[in-house]
Amino acid sequence: MYNRGAVEGAANTESGSRVFVYEVVGLRQNGATDQTNYPIRSSGSVFIRVPYNRMNQEMRRLTRLGGKIVSIQPAIALEQLNGKGAPDNAIKQKDNQGNTMTQAKAKKDAHADIPVNIYRPNAPFIGKCISNEPLVEEGGIGIVQHLKFDISTGNLKYIEGQSIGIIPPGLDKNGKPEKLRLYSIASTRHGDDVNDQTVSLCVRQLEYKHPETGETVYGVCSTYLTQLEAGADVKITGPVGKEMLLPQDPNANVIMLATGTGIAPMRAYLWRMFNDAERAANPEYQFKGSSWLIFGVPTTPNILYKKELEEIQQKYPNNFRLTYAISREQKNPQGGRMYIQDRVAEYADELWQLIKNEKTHTYICGLRGMEEGIDAALSAAAAKESIVWADYQKELKKAGRWHVETY
Repeated sequence: MYNRGAVEGAANTESGSRVFVYEVVGLRQNGATDQTNYPIRSSGSVFIRVPYNRMNQEMRRLTRLGGKIVSIQPAIALEQLNGKGAPDNAIKQKDNQGNTMTQAKAKKDAHADIPVNIYRPNAPFIGKCISNEPLVEEGGIGIVQHLKFDISTGNLKYIEGQSIGIIPPGLDKNGKPEKLRLYSIASTRHGDDVNDQTVSLCVRQLEYKHPETGETVYGVCSTYLTQLEAGADVKITGPVGKEMLLPQDPNANVIMLATGTGIAPMRAYLWRMFNDAERAANPEYQFKGSSWLIFGVPTTPNILYKKELEEIQQKYPNNFRLTYAISREQKNPQGGRMYIQDRVAEYADELWQLIKNEKTHTYICGLRGMEEGIDAALSAAAAKESIVWADYQKELKKAGRWHVETY
């Protein structure tokens, strides 16, 4: 939107007559922005005319309102460029007082302004645990929990594919405060309640044998989180991450390869694509493409979010394909355990044809060990067309269509 309002009207000196245009993103309708003299939309940019002698004051005000200034240009330059009007990427419309304003058209790069490090380790946000629910069914292996945190009292914003940091309480073995651990976000930007007030994680309690003593060791932060009680405070940092973001195109093809808690960002994607409340909250994004999740787990009770996944498959059979690789229950063609890389090898030719489509994005999240097998399977498929997979994969990465987050 493009505002020529009270801020500019306050200028009455020679320096004040020099006017600049701020392009601002990130402003949201809330108690503070309700007091402004122009309406705010949570999407798109807002253009505000600011006199020279009010620039610093206006910067501070916009920052308090959660906005980020992405460009500052002299108003005269824009007027000369566009014939004494608003920026040429703007659409004129009327506000509820009948005043003419303009809203920016969507830019080609919808991820040009991504929320990053709103809260840092030295000043974390204090969230509150709303719920902590088990995800592993009876007979499954290990402990995996779905945690939902209340973030309504702060300004923590995020989008699908990002991560947040959790700082566990206490001191490390060196007597220093525990450092943060990163976890992939398992909810959409609107949260599980679709009210912009929560963030969710999918956390597995880390458990392993000490290589020297043979003693069972439990992860500090994962144990803290999996045992966290509802109502408890939690220190949150972030968000971080630009590698795993969904394409804006609702007609894109999305391939998702996940193991274990690597399902977290995939759940966020699938909610954004198919959840009824999410679709209602995002009229500008109505997914019409195809998505395919290949999910590797050890046993059937370890299929995290199984009910959600299968309900989506049933409701959207033409848009969502679900394939499991259950290592301790299924066999690969060689008679060994069926891991995700074996399932990728089974469908390699089909996946390869999809990957060649310029609308296809591939996301890999989970154990790093699966990457080698996935590359081997796709190398074999690409070689049938005399294409070197390693070279092709580099081009996919350059094009922003190959997304990996493994550990």
